[in-house]
Amino acid sequence: MEHERILYILDYLTRCTDEKHGASLQEIKRYLESETNMESVSILTIRRDIERLECAGNDVRFHTAAHNTRRYYIPQKGFTFNEIRFLVDSVSINKFLSPARKRRLIHKFEVLCSEAQVRQLISRVSLSGRETPSYDLLENLEKVHAIISDRRKIQFEYGKSDLHGNLVYYQKDREMIPCKVVYFNERFYLKCVDATNGSIRTYRIDRMRRISGGESVRKLPQLPKPEGAVLDMFEPERFAVVKLRIKRILLDDLLEHLGDYARAEDDASNPGSVIVSANIGISRNFYRWVMKYGENVEILSPPDIRDEMQTMLEEILKKYKK
Repeated sequence: MEHERILYILDYLTRCTDEKHGASLQEIKRYLESETNMESVSILTIRRDIERLECAGNDVRFHTAAHNTRRYYIPQKGFTFNEIRFLVDSVSINKFLSPARKRRLIHKFEVLCSEAQVRQLISRVSLSGRETPSYDLLENLEKVHAIISDRRKIQFEYGKSDLHGNLVYYQKDREMIPCKVVYFNERFYLKCVDATNGSIRTYRIDRMRRISGGESVRKLPQLPKPEGAVLDMFEPERFAVVKLRIKRILLDDLLEHLGDYARAEDDASNPGSVIVSANIGISRNFYRWVMKYGENVEILSPPDIRDEMQTMLEEILKKYKK
């Protein structure tokens, strides 16, 4: 009975107290009497139980309230409340998780909080009731990570959208060695190396199903480190130092995309503009990225990339000529 009582006290302090909400010995006594049917537990016994909890390594503290009354509490429980709230918010806005999965995950975080903190979580987070995909991203990620850890090739069906927006899955023999999971632009991708030719392939993990491990490999290939800013998930054809003239209002946005590979300087000949130079991965998607900024971004150099941009724009213009 003694050990059971101590566990009840620890559970109560864990769930119902934090730095701002302590519990007196009388409140703990009432809890034991009403919730656990442990009657006639003395205040002195409860105080000794708390001392035993402290000796066992539990961080039980107290602050002194009115009438010199001690209010006991257990402070931080692994995560701070702000950290838990951030994790819960991240789960709640994840578009790959069903409402039921979100509720199960959030409930696991709630047990790390006091009851007062749980009420704050409920008041801040609303679960989306929109329709969600039928796949389970967590299961896909778990399988992919396990196969990478086991150093095995990977087999799976891959889905592509049909004219009605439905995913049609294709199964084929693959000689892919999975190397790395990457999160980019709110999606999870799997980077693989094709064992037949050494090329790098990229797959969206949410479009994979029936994932299984293939034959073992002695060593996972090392993916090359990027030499500059990469603007999407696919491998660029090459890297080049590109000079751009941009409107100053776009400076924050471009520096976020280009990171430490970029440097900026005032454009003396064009007030309101900035010259940005950056080492950038060049592919078709680089030109699409420039196009989305319209007349607010101009490629100044190198000449071959500027010429390729001009050729693409002329091809687009032909489609709209009457």
